[in-house]
Amino acid sequence: MALNEVYIAMNKIHDKTLQDLEFSTVLNQVADRCTTELGKEAALEIKPFSKRDKMIEALNLTNEYLSSFDNNNQIPNHGFEDISPEIKLLNIENTVIEIKGFRKIGTISGTVNTHITFFKKFHDYYPTLFRTSQQIEFTKEIIEETEKVIDRFGEIKDDASPDLKYIRIQLNEVKSKINQSFSRALSSYIASGYLDDIKESVVENRRVLAVKAMYRRKVKGSVLGSSKTGSIVYIEPEETFRYNRELNNLEYDEKEEINRILKGLTDFLRPYIPLLQDYQTYLTLIDVVSAKAKYASDVNGILPEIVGHKEMELIDAYHPLLFLTNKRKGEKTYPQSISLHKENRIIVISGPNAGGKSITLKTVGLLQVMLQSGMLVSVHPRSKMCLFNRVLTDIGDNQSIENHLSTYSYRLKNMNYFLKKCNDQTLFLIDEFGTGSDPELGGALAETFLEEFYHRDAFGIITTHYANLKMLADELPYTTNANMMFDNNTLEPVFKLVVGQPGSSFTFEVAQKNGIPYSLINRAKKKIERGKVRFDRTIAKLQKEHRQMSKTSSQLKEEEVKAREEARRLDELNSKIKNKLESYQQLYDHNQRMIYLGNKVNDIAEKYFYNKKKRPLISEFLRIVETENSKRKHQTKKEKQEIKVKKQTVEKEVQKEVAVIRKKKNVEKKKNLEKEVNKPKPILKIGDRVRLLDGKAIGSIDTIEKNKAIVNYGMFTTSVALDQLELVEAKK
Repeated sequence: MALNEVYIAMNKIHDKTLQDLEFSTVLNQVADRCTTELGKEAALEIKPFSKRDKMIEALNLTNEYLSSFDNNNQIPNHGFEDISPEIKLLNIENTVIEIKGFRKIGTISGTVNTHITFFKKFHDYYPTLFRTSQQIEFTKEIIEETEKVIDRFGEIKDDASPDLKYIRIQLNEVKSKINQSFSRALSSYIASGYLDDIKESVVENRRVLAVKAMYRRKVKGSVLGSSKTGSIVYIEPEETFRYNRELNNLEYDEKEEINRILKGLTDFLRPYIPLLQDYQTYLTLIDVVSAKAKYASDVNGILPEIVGHKEMELIDAYHPLLFLTNKRKGEKTYPQSISLHKENRIIVISGPNAGGKSITLKTVGLLQVMLQSGMLVSVHPRSKMCLFNRVLTDIGDNQSIENHLSTYSYRLKNMNYFLKKCNDQTLFLIDEFGTGSDPELGGALAETFLEEFYHRDAFGIITTHYANLKMLADELPYTTNANMMFDNNTLEPVFKLVVGQPGSSFTFEVAQKNGIPYSLINRAKKKIERGKVRFDRTIAKLQKEHRQMSKTSSQLKEEEVKAREEARRLDELNSKIKNKLESYQQLYDHNQRMIYLGNKVNDIAEKYFYNKKKRPLISEFLRIVETENSKRKHQTKKEKQEIKVKKQTVEKEVQKEVAVIRKKKNVEKKKNLEKEVNKPKPILKIGDRVRLLDGKAIGSIDTIEKNKAIVNYGMFTTSVALDQLELVEAKK
């Protein structure tokens, strides 16, 4: 894929659609987040893609760049200065690029090399960005050749060529001679008293003597000017003048040599013209991708699941322009959830004005266009979106003054375009469908149009106040009514879309709230068909009941979820307790058997101790071993393994519990020791009954000598330090 194809592509979505959906405003906001002028220009040229793979690649580029905001592998800076003028010069023979231009080229080459190296290192994090960067050739020749000539301060280096080095040595020598000769003349004429108080000045970048006018003929040299009053004459000393001529010749030679060096460097860069163009195209692309990522971050944009079949499920979808405006004002933005699929292709939204119908319509359209232009969209991560070949819109009052078309004429012309283009790959969005003409006639024609769109398997959303369109939506199998919720009591919009039933326009209710006399409203009601009023009232009543049912249903669902969660928790707890009891039982049975076998072995050993008969001893041992082995034969390998695992698990649990108990005992022991330490120690005497601090055996002190005591335990005696003993009972 060529780099410039990422943001410039053919598109089937009409410019009018983009205008209706205010896509240009989104592009302006993206452009504001670009750091380069070329990036801003490219951002304003973003159009929906015509090929799915190009669009997916553009989305992945933006999504990967967005992910860099939340990890430690931050993408390097991509800023650059436009090198288009330099590329134009390179295309013309015998031209020379200025030093500033070479610095721009060197910088852009270094920046791209940094990107290539970075994405090669972190290709696992940024696979699409890595593939894009690999299309650019990595070369250090441009930077190295430029750095041979130009230093980091933007000056030509002395060793850029041998001739330049020699010229600059000569220049420095001549400048030194000029300073020395001027200093001698200055000292001489100061001593003679020919100079004014200011002594010297600078004229035409040359040091001159400030000679008093009366002594002008006494000073040898070239007159370069005088003061306004004529009291001072500025003279360049004769010897200095001679050196300045030599300096001018050397400066001319330097300028010619620099020009020759820059021309050679320019000629060196000519074969790299395609690479330099790729550099600039690549960094422009990265600037646009970076701006898209920043915009996505600001509007909470994500990459939803993109499905191959026709299905759109937007969950908590925000209109990005409204979201940013409200965010700036500190106001809340209400998200909408809406779904279109094969079984529900068309949605007819009704309800009162200012309830959010149009913004819902625009949200769906704008997010679809943004996605197909390679931009992330502000929806919930579980959302699904598909691609449409065309997005057709009829939104707003489009009177055409130039073509002398009324609103209705323009809309009919638009509907004619819809009829030509509408098919099963189309998404159509129509606001206030059928308005602009006689309600009955316009409504009938709108109904016919809707039937035609339906039979062509198109997907779409329309908003309307017409009752016949609401009824048609109920009759057609794959069409659904929806309404924007409205509070019946306060007559304020709730800004929430409810799918499944039409909405009332609340015409008379809103009029009454706005202060229209009830008598006038009543007269108006009598002028229209009674059935229509009853129909509208029934819809309003159904909306109210639906809202109450939704609220009750929501509460019941919450309680059901809580109950299920509690039941699941209790089942898990019960299962754990049951498994633990079984494991403990198995461990208990195992230990009991071990105790039984131990007792048996002890009995046999005791018999042998008294009778010293080996044959009965061996016979008894063999009988016990054979009995145990016969039990083992009935156990399968799997059962043995299970028993072993359970045994190990229980032993670990027991060890943990024992460790906890020991820890508690150690803490208590430590506390007791601290208490003992704090207590005044009794003076031990011969005959006192004592024991070691960490022991249980009790003995009596026989003798005490040099802080040590001989303790008699009956069977043996031992020498112990006095501070290691505690008094059990003092001698009476």
